[in-house]
Amino acid sequence: MTAKKINKDKIGFQKLIAAFGVILFIGKIIAWKLTDSDAVFSDAMESIVNVISAFMGLYSLHLAAKPKDEDHPYGHGKVEFVTSGIEGALIAIAGIMIIYEGINSLIVGKVLSKLDVGIWIIAATAVINYLLGYISIKKGETENSLVLISSGKHLQSDTITTLGVVISLIIVYFTKIYWIDSVVALLFGLYIIFVGYKIIRKSLSGIMDEQDPELLNEIIRVLEENRRTEWIDVHNMKIQQFGASLHIDAHITLPWYYSLRDAHNEMEKMIILLAKNTKRSVEFNFHMDDCKPISCPVCQIADCPVREKDFVKRIIWTPENVTCADKHTIE
Repeated sequence: MTAKKINKDKIGFQKLIAAFGVILFIGKIIAWKLTDSDAVFSDAMESIVNVISAFMGLYSLHLAAKPKDEDHPYGHGKVEFVTSGIEGALIAIAGIMIIYEGINSLIVGKVLSKLDVGIWIIAATAVINYLLGYISIKKGETENSLVLISSGKHLQSDTITTLGVVISLIIVYFTKIYWIDSVVALLFGLYIIFVGYKIIRKSLSGIMDEQDPELLNEIIRVLEENRRTEWIDVHNMKIQQFGASLHIDAHITLPWYYSLRDAHNEMEKMIILLAKNTKRSVEFNFHMDDCKPISCPVCQIADCPVREKDFVKRIIWTPENVTCADKHTIE
């Protein structure tokens, strides 16, 4: 599937999420007006964030799909981290509003009404939210889209809180103990704030190019398992994420006596290997280093015509030495 087709599919699915977000928000507002429940209010507040986030996600996917230009030489993929961070902040703000309303109701006190109708409306929204969230996460993981993954997790967290609301409404319906409703709202307010924090944390790590240990380990595993003797070492590797795309910088040490063509061919073999074994679109910026005498003890070329020191041992490539700025050596 082409990148253009993938982007079109992601945008189309995000439109679906936005449309359902509006419908579910309206349903929860109706349930809140009927019941005057703080717990239902907490659910409705999160749905407001769902709607805003869905349209922000739609905009970010549209922007991220734009090609590189003079002002954005690495493309526009980073916008997904920005919009995801804003979504997390909105979720946290909604949690604070819910806690405020819950505390106020505990102090003032209130009587709820038409709980039976409210229970059925809220339960229906929970089922729809869960299905949309599940599909969104799976699609986001397949297409490496932080926006779709964030939207899916948000929808599923909304499902959890909604089920809690349904349970609390059922309890209040049978017991007539109305303060339970406010306490449940407070608990879910705290939970929503925690979810918002995690989304903000994830987006900041992307904006600041925080290293992804799992991704780095997978790339190094591929290199180590398919290692050629001509590749004396790989060092100074850096990986940046731009939405669904990756940018990999690295230095590869090759025999100094290779012609430019031979050295470039070896570098190309490494790039092709990684491109074939990486699920994302990748842009490579590899630098060729010539070997030095300090490289001889770790160089595995048996018939090297210019060896100055004996071979000592093969160094296993790890996240520590591949990301190190210096050539590999045992000295």
